[in-house]
Amino acid sequence: MSAWVLPDHIADVLPSEARHIEELRRGLLDTARSYGYELVMPPLLEHLESLLTGTGEALDLQTFKLVDQLSGRTLGLRADSTPQVARIDPHLLNRQGVARLSYCGPVVHTRIDRPLASREPLQFGAEIYGHAGLEADLEVIELASACLRGAGVEQLLLDMADVRIIDAVLAPVPLSAARTAQIHAALAIKDVAELQLLSRDLPASVSRDLCALPRLFGGVDVLDEARRTLQASPELHAALDSLAWLAEQARGLEVSIDLADLRGYAYYTGMRFALFAQGTDGESVEFARGGRYDEVGAVFGRNRPAVGFSLDIKELVSAIAPRPLVAAIRAPWGMDVELREAIASLRAQGHTVVCALPGHEHEVDEFHCDRELVQVPAQGGVWTLKNI
Repeated sequence: MSAWVLPDHIADVLPSEARHIEELRRGLLDTARSYGYELVMPPLLEHLESLLTGTGEALDLQTFKLVDQLSGRTLGLRADSTPQVARIDPHLLNRQGVARLSYCGPVVHTRIDRPLASREPLQFGAEIYGHAGLEADLEVIELASACLRGAGVEQLLLDMADVRIIDAVLAPVPLSAARTAQIHAALAIKDVAELQLLSRDLPASVSRDLCALPRLFGGVDVLDEARRTLQASPELHAALDSLAWLAEQARGLEVSIDLADLRGYAYYTGMRFALFAQGTDGESVEFARGGRYDEVGAVFGRNRPAVGFSLDIKELVSAIAPRPLVAAIRAPWGMDVELREAIASLRAQGHTVVCALPGHEHEVDEFHCDRELVQVPAQGGVWTLKNI
C-alpha cells in the first residue's frame, strides 16, 4: 500500500472545499456571537475519564485512546466537544449566572455512523448553561436555525422528541439497565413485535404504552394523541406541554414530532431536536441536532442546567450549493516601486490581489479575477484598475 494513502473515511480538504468550509465557519461563529455566545477552544485530547464521564457507552466506542508518554495515563482524542465545554463551565468559568458558549474545531471518530460520513468532522456548536426554562431551549433552536439559514439552507424541518416521555412510561416498573437498553433499542427502530416480547411480563398499561410509542410520530397533533393514548402522569404532561410550547413558538419552521426517537438517549435529559432540510441531491439531510442535557456537568462538581446543539461543517458543505468565488484583482509580478505600493494599498483596503508569476498568467483557479492592475503610459505610468 502506498505510504500516502489516508485511513478509511479520512480525507484531505482541497482548496475549493476548504474555502467554502472556512467561509461557513466564520459565518457560524459570527452568528453565534451576534446572539451573545462567547468562543472557547477546548484541547483536542484530554485524560480519558474527563472526556467520557457521564456521556454513555456510545461516545466511549467513538473515542480513540492512547497513552500519554509523560504521565502514563490514558488520553482520548475528543469525539464530541460538549463534555469539554461542560468541564470548562464549572471548573474554569464558574459563573453564577447564565453562560453562553460556542466552539468550533475538529473531532475524531473511531467509526462512521452512516455511509460516506467522515471520521474527522469539523464540529461547530453552541450551549447555554445556567437556565432551566424553556426560553433557553427556544433560543438554542432559533440560533441553530439562524446558523443554517445563514449558510444558505432553507425550508427547515424541526423534528422534536423528549426523553422524559420514555422515562414516564417506564417509571411504574423497576427495570435492570440491560433490559432498559433492550427496550430503548427496540423503540429506536420502532420494532413493535420486539417491544411486545420485552414487555410481556410488565403491567398491561406499561406494555400498551410502549407499543404505542412507535406510532406516535407526525405533526404537532401527535401530542394530543399522546395525551389520549398514554397513561397520564405529571412527568408525561410536563414533557408534552414543553414540546407543544416549543412547536408553537418555533415560527418559520415546519415541525414534526417523534415520541419514540431515542438518538442520544444516554446524553439528553429532556427535549431533543434535529433540523432537517433538502440537500443538493433532493434527499432530506439532518444538518444539526441538539437538546437539553442538564446532568452533563454533575460529574465535574456543578450540576447546571444545559442546552445546546452542534453540527458538522464538512457535512454541511457537502450538502449545500457551493458559494460563488469572491471577486479579486490580477496584477503582474514586478519590482517596480509604484506597482508594489499600489498592490499593498489595495490589499490594505481589503481587496484580494493575485500576482501572476512570470509564465503563469492564467493559473488562478480559486479566485474570480474580474479586474486587473495595469500601467497607463498616457497617464505618466500610473498603475490603475481595469475591468476584465
